[in-house]
Amino acid sequence: MGFSSRISKFYDKTIKERRKFLSKILNLSEEEISILKGEEFEEEILGYMIENVVGRVSLPLGIATNFIVNGKEHLIPMAIEETSVVAAASYAAKIARKKGGFISEYTGSYTIGQMQILGIKDFEEAKKSIKENQYYLLDLANSTNKILTDLEGGAKDIEVRQVRGQLGDYLLLHLIVDTKDAMGANAVNTMVEAIQPKIEEYTGGKALLKIISNYGLKRMVKVKATFDKKELGGEEIVNKILLANDLADNDPYRATTHNKGIMNGMIAVLLATGNDTRAVEAGAHAYAAIRGKYQALTKYEKNEDGDLVGYLEIPLSIGTIGGAINMNPIYKLSLKILQVTNVIEFTNVVGAVGLAQNLAALRALVDEGIQKGHMSLHARNMAINVGAKGEEIEKIAKQLVQEEKITFDYAKDLLQKLREKE
Repeated sequence: MGFSSRISKFYDKTIKERRKFLSKILNLSEEEISILKGEEFEEEILGYMIENVVGRVSLPLGIATNFIVNGKEHLIPMAIEETSVVAAASYAAKIARKKGGFISEYTGSYTIGQMQILGIKDFEEAKKSIKENQYYLLDLANSTNKILTDLEGGAKDIEVRQVRGQLGDYLLLHLIVDTKDAMGANAVNTMVEAIQPKIEEYTGGKALLKIISNYGLKRMVKVKATFDKKELGGEEIVNKILLANDLADNDPYRATTHNKGIMNGMIAVLLATGNDTRAVEAGAHAYAAIRGKYQALTKYEKNEDGDLVGYLEIPLSIGTIGGAINMNPIYKLSLKILQVTNVIEFTNVVGAVGLAQNLAALRALVDEGIQKGHMSLHARNMAINVGAKGEEIEKIAKQLVQEEKITFDYAKDLLQKLREKE
């Protein structure tokens, strides 16, 4: 299906108009439109998703525009409560598309299942025994998931190492599983548990922990984009962004907030598509410290034309099938809006959103400051907080911004005067 993600003045349309536009270009059904309206499923389904359910928490679902990833146009569904994030991602993508958009590469959907083995008397002999029986162990693991193996996925390799802890030395087994389009936690955990008895037999030890690792070093995405210097605001802005990123590389206080900006974009997409955001966050922050100190996950340089070239490399264990994705129709609809056909394409797009979000945040910080960029949306929120309705919201927000006096008391006063006039 061909369309352009460059949608002029999408932000000026009403919510109803945006839904109608999406319906037209993506051929959405009436049922899918009802899902966007929050009428996605019966309340009873919630009780099957988690325990002790009493209701649900709703987040706005926005669409970031302008994205080209590996030559393909994408609209990006983002679920988030923070103002400016969707607009910022769209802005950065608009700059990147002038130079061809984002180039993204995924290393593969290989997930690690860990087994901690206690009481090993001879580590070298235990490692040797596991290695000698590796193919049998892989077959045993794969016997638990025929669907995955039929798709040419499944357990592919075993790695063994020794870990010295404060309470003892452990033999640590890594089962490497290609989970294909799924994030794969349940499949991997089941496989690790299936080989436990044989591992204990071969090593003479006792297995304790048997669980997936969220440190996805075998599931990396690498993203690159060139941002036109004129679109950014000139050479001075480019140089300031380089200096800002350098600080994040050398100060953990700044790096933490810098990387949070990357997560703003990525987590919003993952929330919209039913993925495990906690796993992604944990893996990302662990990778940020892989060199022994916590650093920025993005890198920037200036090319020979003076344009800014950005890079993001990050572990990303996500999926397009399985888990909550199968239960909540809004997740499937978000994936349809994304127009991704498999986990490779999905991961490449999510990585691109992370780089875009970071660039937009840096651009705002080094130029106008982050608060000015937030001002209009913050003013609208303030107007709503004091009870403004309908057209009152825009009238009050506009005056708050013009006078640069965005406070609760002043917004309340403006609303009172506005209603007195009426």
